[in-house]
Amino acid sequence: MKVYFIGAGPGAPDLITIRGASCLARVSIVLYAGSLVPEIVLSHCRPGAELVNTAGLNLDEQLEYYLQAKQANQDVARLHSGDPAIYGAMSEQIQKLRQHDIEFEIIPGVSSFTAAAAELGAELTKPTISQTIILTRVSGRASAVPTLESIERLAAHQATICIFLSGPHLKSIVHDLLKHYPPSTPVALVYRATWEDQRSHRSTLCTLLDEVNVEDWKLTTMLLVGAVLDDDLQAASKLYAPEYSHKFRKARIK
Repeated sequence: MKVYFIGAGPGAPDLITIRGASCLARVSIVLYAGSLVPEIVLSHCRPGAELVNTAGLNLDEQLEYYLQAKQANQDVARLHSGDPAIYGAMSEQIQKLRQHDIEFEIIPGVSSFTAAAAELGAELTKPTISQTIILTRVSGRASAVPTLESIERLAAHQATICIFLSGPHLKSIVHDLLKHYPPSTPVALVYRATWEDQRSHRSTLCTLLDEVNVEDWKLTTMLLVGAVLDDDLQAASKLYAPEYSHKFRKARIK
């Protein structure tokens, strides 16, 4: 018996990995976060599989399903939104599994921050502009962010920053970012990237709050910030430059 932690991807059913979909098609018990994983992703599950929405279950209640499956020698799929390694609340489950000598495997998924970048048609790293991506969030009721990782402190790097679940805190986030980023820094809000009701808004730090109704961007909204979002800012890697040589290609000298 084994528990498979599967990254469901950002929402679109065809953005789950082949490995993840194959696992869902095989196992007889699937636990999923119904508040974050759209039901259409469950179309990959095998017919007759037991589907358990964990949105209303605490950790011990979820553990009972794992223990029952162990007694019946049945594999279990635990479906997480995006990639389970990022804000997946997976570590506490793994700790419980280890205590009960239950084997597990992690199947990665497409994260919502890369899905958001794709929706914007953007590359999040550009030579000489930003080669660092910061993934973060602000403190919530369930999970506190360490003081050293506050938005204000992270903003000092002026790197590309992707702020998960940013909607409810948008005003304070913008206030803290403006302490280090120039007011003209490009920003983008992306709500439910790849879902049927996805939407986005591009702006700058100094104008964003004047252009949107914060109440319209609650829950699963990501805020992306950084100069890399400026489509007019040209920056190219030397990787494909004719005069650049490497192990697989010789430079062309004019």
